[in-house]
Amino acid sequence: MKKDFDKLIDKLKAERDELKLKIHLGSMDAKKEFEAAEKKWQQIKMKAAEISNDTVETSEEYMDKAKVVGEELKEAYIRIAKRLHK
Repeated sequence: MKKDFDKLIDKLKAERDELKLKIHLGSMDAKKEFEAAEKKWQQIKMKAAEISNDTVETSEEYMDKAKVVGEELKEAYIRIAKRLHK
């Protein structure tokens, strides 16, 4: 389960980095949505650090909540990318 979450984090980081580059020249709407997504990115990074810490027991419920935030962030990145391709 941790490996799946780590893969999600890696994919989100790659998408985030790519979007940051595109947003530099993108629309104001995309910039605003990206700023909102950045808050979720900070949440998911904190959760990932806690989950990756082997000394901390992580409940399945906690990991499920982290995955939900990750999926929301993924959807936000997709919406932003679509706006930048217009």
